[in-house]
Amino acid sequence: MSETFDHLVALGRPACGKSEFIDFMTHVPPDERVARYHLGEFQVVDDFVFLWAKFEEDDIWERLGRPRQVSAPSDTGGYMVTDDILWSFLIEKVNQVIADRFLAQGPAYYHDHTVLIEFSRGGEAAYRQALGRLSQQVLAQAAILYIDVSFEESLRRNRDRYDEDQPDSILAHSVPVDTMYSIYRADDWRELTGAKPAGYLSIHGLSVPYVTMHNEPESTDPAVLEMRYGEALDELKYLYDKRPPVML
Repeated sequence: MSETFDHLVALGRPACGKSEFIDFMTHVPPDERVARYHLGEFQVVDDFVFLWAKFEEDDIWERLGRPRQVSAPSDTGGYMVTDDILWSFLIEKVNQVIADRFLAQGPAYYHDHTVLIEFSRGGEAAYRQALGRLSQQVLAQAAILYIDVSFEESLRRNRDRYDEDQPDSILAHSVPVDTMYSIYRADDWRELTGAKPAGYLSIHGLSVPYVTMHNEPESTDPAVLEMRYGEALDELKYLYDKRPPVML
């Protein structure tokens, strides 16, 4: 039984605290991170990187006199997605990167490594569709941490964290206000989990463990965060270790 997660999928509304969670973990000494949070040396796969690349590609097409492909400038700053196929494209990019960079190295890679996968989705079947597109190979080794904040809190943090000099930054980017309302006001996480705070999701015939971690009120106090993260990840690791064996 491994001491650490192989794949940890961090979900939640924009600015709910996913990137802050990852940033916190980068500053925890490796031995403590394994013992307290069950995370090995980790690599992050954040679909915002791929999303921003598509926005920049569209800027190039526009400068060349061609139509933008999947995005448009937003009236409230930044970009908005104009073709919903992009959300599925981003998950396929996640699958590809994990397969090529990490799974290809074989099981030994995961003896002391964890891959952290981060993304947000909104809408009626947002997470059902996104998680359903993750590959079996990714999900077979995955646990899900949903970081829960209200839409109002997400909206506030999204506004407060924005740095106009770093619009492509993981920690400092901001989702346009109109997109926050049109896409991220609601998601299907409570429906998907039956509002249970922890358990298993059945995806591709696999039992994938999850925990919902409430992340309000916002805190930068290390003692508060250590307890909040530690309790959630302890429960998630218990479920992860108890999941049924996987035969792919």
